[in-house]
Amino acid sequence: MRRRAFIMLLGGAAAAWPLAARAQQGERMRRMGVLMAYAESDREGRAWVAAFREGLQKLGWTEDRTVRSDYRWATSDVELMQRFAKELVGLQPDLILSQNTPTTRALLRQTHTIPIIFAQVADPVGDGFIASLPRPGGNVTGFIGMEAAIAGKWLELLKEIAPPVTRVALLFNPATASDRGSYFLEPLKAAASSFGVEAIAASVRDSPELGTAVAALARELNGGLIVMPEAFTNAHIAEIISLAVRYRLPAVYAYRRLAELGGLLSYGNDPLDNFRRAASYVDRILKGEKPSELPAQIPVKFELTINLKTAKALGLTVPPTLLARADEVIE
Repeated sequence: MRRRAFIMLLGGAAAAWPLAARAQQGERMRRMGVLMAYAESDREGRAWVAAFREGLQKLGWTEDRTVRSDYRWATSDVELMQRFAKELVGLQPDLILSQNTPTTRALLRQTHTIPIIFAQVADPVGDGFIASLPRPGGNVTGFIGMEAAIAGKWLELLKEIAPPVTRVALLFNPATASDRGSYFLEPLKAAASSFGVEAIAASVRDSPELGTAVAALARELNGGLIVMPEAFTNAHIAEIISLAVRYRLPAVYAYRRLAELGGLLSYGNDPLDNFRRAASYVDRILKGEKPSELPAQIPVKFELTINLKTAKALGLTVPPTLLARADEVIE
């Protein structure tokens, strides 16, 4: 009986083994690359990645169990982005998450086969990343940060909080901005006349040029500043906010965190929401769908934040109607 029981047990185990092996093979660990245009120490960049990982976990993907992620933090250094893009592609991951326009551009110089999902790109069609929003084609798709028309909204808000403004500079670095800055600059200029404002480009390439550009704008009467959301300005945002306050320039920014850091007013999409949504596309691609068939999506969550402390320092009185529309008021 014992020998028969042993043989039956062995036979049962042998029959079950292929099923167990197939289950393990079906649950093989996937590999993913992540290319960020932030320093690893940056609080905002870490928060965006954390939101992405949280989204993945809710979809059943566990770090170092079902998916392994290789992170590269390139700051706003374009050359470093290109080097890290080459490293990530060399690892042959199942897909790569790209933060923004310059990181996506760097990755596309290295691969047109590995799926790429961007989380915060302004103009993927204009930059040549995809063929169209509904049918991206190729190996890239993702989530748009801000559409060009928002430039007119920034100007409207700037005039509302600082009515005397008649000259507005859009601050950006053409090396890292979408379409070298024209994506937001052209709509801003188009909207300027209806507000009785002159809109100009404040094009900068390094930190010393930041101080020069802001000081030059401050010498003009009734000047105002709009800070374009892109890799260079994101990396130098503390300096930009400090310069705007020092020269008493009313300034509008894109993200809530910048108002929290001392910026006067911010209006734009919520990047955390975009990174959470990006996790859904990772899930779908890892399950067999193609990026060419997943439509690029526009942002759905926007936030208006006003810093009353900064407004007071600039001698501005915020209209009650503007305060009533704010999602957050910092006092």
